[in-house]
Amino acid sequence: MLTALPDFSTARVLVAGDVMLDRYWTGPTARISPEAPVPVVRIQQDETRPGGAANVALNVTALGGAARLLGVVGRDEAGRALRERLQAQRVQTDFLEANRAPTITKLRVLSRHQQLIRLDFEESLGAVGVFDRAALLASFRRALEQVQVAVLSDYGKGTLADAAELVAAARAARRPVLIDPKGVDWRPYAGATLLTPNLGEFEAVVGRCESEAQLVEKAENLRRELALDALLVTRSEHGMSLIAPGHAPLHLPAEAREVYDVTGAGDTVIAVFAAALAAGHDYAHAARLANLAAGIVVGKLGTATVSPAELARAIRRTHEEDSGVLGEDELLERVAAARAQGQVIVMTNGCFDLLHAGHVRYLEAAKKLGDVLIVAVNDDASVRRLKGPGRPLNKVADRMRLLAALKCVDWVVPFAEDTPERLIGRVLPDLLVKGGDYKPEQIAGYQAVKRNGGQVVILEYHPGYSTTNLLDRARSNRSGG
Repeated sequence: MLTALPDFSTARVLVAGDVMLDRYWTGPTARISPEAPVPVVRIQQDETRPGGAANVALNVTALGGAARLLGVVGRDEAGRALRERLQAQRVQTDFLEANRAPTITKLRVLSRHQQLIRLDFEESLGAVGVFDRAALLASFRRALEQVQVAVLSDYGKGTLADAAELVAAARAARRPVLIDPKGVDWRPYAGATLLTPNLGEFEAVVGRCESEAQLVEKAENLRRELALDALLVTRSEHGMSLIAPGHAPLHLPAEAREVYDVTGAGDTVIAVFAAALAAGHDYAHAARLANLAAGIVVGKLGTATVSPAELARAIRRTHEEDSGVLGEDELLERVAAARAQGQVIVMTNGCFDLLHAGHVRYLEAAKKLGDVLIVAVNDDASVRRLKGPGRPLNKVADRMRLLAALKCVDWVVPFAEDTPERLIGRVLPDLLVKGGDYKPEQIAGYQAVKRNGGQVVILEYHPGYSTTNLLDRARSNRSGG
C-alpha cells in the first residue's frame, strides 16, 4: 500500500543509452497549401526537450534524485543544446562525440495540440568507429561506484551495442541494472535485474498473450531463460504487470484520467522505478509508484517529467478512491498493519459469479467473527476450469468491485489457482471461513491455518441461492415464457 513518497533525495541513478533532442514547432493553421494538399502551419513557438535516455535522467532529477547520464551526441548545435538543457536541470552529463553522425533529433510539428508530422535526423551509432565504445564502457564502470542503480535506455540507435558488457559490469559491481529494451533479440540483456517492455515489445519476443495468465507464464519462462530478476510489462490502458520470483504477479490497473500523449511514458516508468529502488524500496512499491507516474505523464504533451508534488497528490487520490480491491502484495502489507493493531483477520473465498442474497448473508456472518474480512476471488480462468466454458458470467474485476462495495467486506483479492490454498498460506488468517456442509479438514488452507494457531469455521449454508440454481431458474422461465 502506498502511504508516502520515498526520500528521492537519497537516490543516485546512472543512465546510459540513446540520448536525443526533441523539438516541437507549434503554431496555428488556417489554410491548405496551394502547392500540395497539406496544411500550412505558421510557426510561433520552437521548444526543445531532452528525449530518450536523456528524458530518463531528467525524470530522476525532477523527483529530487541525482542522475548521471552517459550517451553519444554529434559535434553540432543540437548536441550543445542538449547538454545545456540537461545541466540546467542538474543532470550530470558524460557525453562522447560521434565522428560521422549528428545528435539524434526528432522534430514534431504541431497545431491545435495535434501532431501533424515528425521529422527524424539521425544516423546509426552502431557502426564500427562512429564513437569510442571502449570509452563508454570505461565511463560506465567508473560511474557505477557512485550510484545505487543503473538504467540502460535502449532505443535501438546503437549506443548500447555492447549492452551485454554493460550488464556484466553492473552485476560485477553489485548494482541493479534496469533496461528498457528494444528489438526482438533480448539475449544481450541476459542477467539484468529488470526489463520494462511495453506489451507490444514483449509479445514481439514471446508471442501473443491471450490472457493475463498466459502473459505471466510467458514472462516467467522468459525471466528464467534470460536469468532476469523480474519483468515489468507496461500494458497501456490495462496498466502494468510485475512478475518477480517469490511473489504472486502484481497486476496494477491504469491510473491515467485522460491520455493526451504517450510520448516518453516508458522513460518515466523506468526512471521512477529506478529512483524508488535506489531510495531503498522493493519492486512492488517501485512498480506502484511507476504506475502512478505513468498515469500522470500521459496527460501531458510530449516528453515530460513528474514532480514529487504530483506523485503525492496521486497517492492521496488513490487513498480517497480506494475500493478495497487489492493485489496480493498490497493485501499482505495491510494484513501486517492490521495485525500490528491487534485486529482479528477473517478470510473466505469463492467465485461469486452472480452475487445474491445468500452470499450477502454469509459474508455478513463471516464479518461478525472478527475485525477485518478478506474475500479471495477466483479469477476468470479458474472459474472456467471449475464451472465450465460458459462461466464466469461476470469478469473478475466486476465481481471484485461488487464484493468490495458491501459494507461487511474490507478487502478483496484475486487468485489464479483452482483453490486459494497458496494465498491462504501467505495470509494466514486468524479465522478461515467457508459456507456449506464441509468438514473443516476438507477446506483448502486448513493445515496452514491450524499450524499457525488459527481456526477453520463452517458457516450455515442458505439453500436456494446458488448461482447455478438461479441460472437454471432463469433459463426455465425464458423457455416457458
